Amino acid sequence: MAGSSHGHTPAAWTGVSITFIGFCVAGAFMVMAQPVGFWAGIVLVLLGGVVGGAMRAMGLGQPKKTHTVPRTAPAATREPAGAES
Repeated sequence: MAGSSHGHTPAAWTGVSITFIGFCVAGAFMVMAQPVGFWAGIVLVLLGGVVGGAMRAMGLGQPKKTHTVPRTAPAATREPAGAES
């Protein structure tokens, strides 16, 4: 996993940072028994995902790799065991 640079993009860092802050806010207000603050933290958690996705759509995320399938002749297949004589 270390060689794939998974998540080392501005979109990933921004999305995770906003989500983490929202998680901390929601947790703190849950302990303080303040429902409005808790739901504000949940909104921040969701906002982190939206911001990260929007930044990825703008090209600030991990580039997509295209997988090419080599063109080879189909492999020879055997008949099922019951079909052989």
